[in-house]
Amino acid sequence: MRIHRFDEQRRFASGMRDYPSDRVDLRSDTVTQPTPPMREAMNSAVVGDDVLGDDVTVTLLEQRLAAMCGKEAGLFVPSGTMSNAIALRAHTSPGDEIITAKNSHIYLYEGGGYAALCGASIALVDAHGGLMRVEDVEQAIRKQAGSLSHYPDGSLVCVENTSNRGGGACYPQETLDEIAALAKANDCATHMDGARIFNAAIATKTPVDRMVRDYDSVSICFSKGLGAPVGSVLVGSKAFIARAHRWRKMFGGGMRQAGILAAACLYALDNNIQRLEEDHKRAKVLAEAINEIDGFDVDMQTVETNMVYFQSEVPATQVMDQLKNSGIDVMDIQPHACRIVVHLHITDEDIQRILAAFSTL
Repeated sequence: MRIHRFDEQRRFASGMRDYPSDRVDLRSDTVTQPTPPMREAMNSAVVGDDVLGDDVTVTLLEQRLAAMCGKEAGLFVPSGTMSNAIALRAHTSPGDEIITAKNSHIYLYEGGGYAALCGASIALVDAHGGLMRVEDVEQAIRKQAGSLSHYPDGSLVCVENTSNRGGGACYPQETLDEIAALAKANDCATHMDGARIFNAAIATKTPVDRMVRDYDSVSICFSKGLGAPVGSVLVGSKAFIARAHRWRKMFGGGMRQAGILAAACLYALDNNIQRLEEDHKRAKVLAEAINEIDGFDVDMQTVETNMVYFQSEVPATQVMDQLKNSGIDVMDIQPHACRIVVHLHITDEDIQRILAAFSTL
């Protein structure tokens, strides 16, 4: 067991607590709460009616993130799920088919929106270490033309980076480029679910604009590792965002004085991107230690960012309940598997506390 190596070999910034609880909540990075400086930024935000196009803080956020991604325009929406839903609807027509990974958030955790809101079917691609392979994507694309109208029209390829159910794994840039090229060669649009794209950028040392260069749209969430309370921005071409704006209205995503929320996102862009590396380091410490405890197993190749998925010999609910008694909250995701997500409220002291709790299981 490597629990004691943390003190000897793994020193980094102690992190920030700024969390009104003595529990260590590792269920998700969505549990993060605005820090005092972020709250100050929200309190002093200049606001207007964004539905009327009058909120300058929202406009600044949309323009800034679009520029960071090398895109023409952006659209602020309440959540990552809505951002993905709008993108799917703007890219497809009823009866089309969407190609994405079997373990993607779009397929598993967005309420079947691709069917209910888009009227689209979905072609599921095997994920290896959480990631799709180019050859598998190619096999999944079906086109109506040449099928005597038996097939739906595969019109959109979706990639998730980082891959949530892949343990936070990141796509190699070469694979992203090849998938985008394949999609275009088959007359498919491309969308990247970049809910944790800044985690991917930090882990792979790839600028975001380069990472998404060949993708038609990208959804970026601020209420996860970046620590904002609400919000996602969808970026793409001006023509695409104009279509997306219409669907945001119909989906009920227009917000009035939303600058108070956009200000938190702007604060996150200025202050909470580079510090994601601290989360990644702490996740690796946890993964290495848990992997050496009898009865637990971690696929270390997937531990690239802030997530640790571990298998347990005993039922996951039992592990979850025992850790809960020690003030540690994790999420069971399969009968014998749990997820840990490290975020800005987790400190070095919390890591020690977590590992001490695991040593008693």
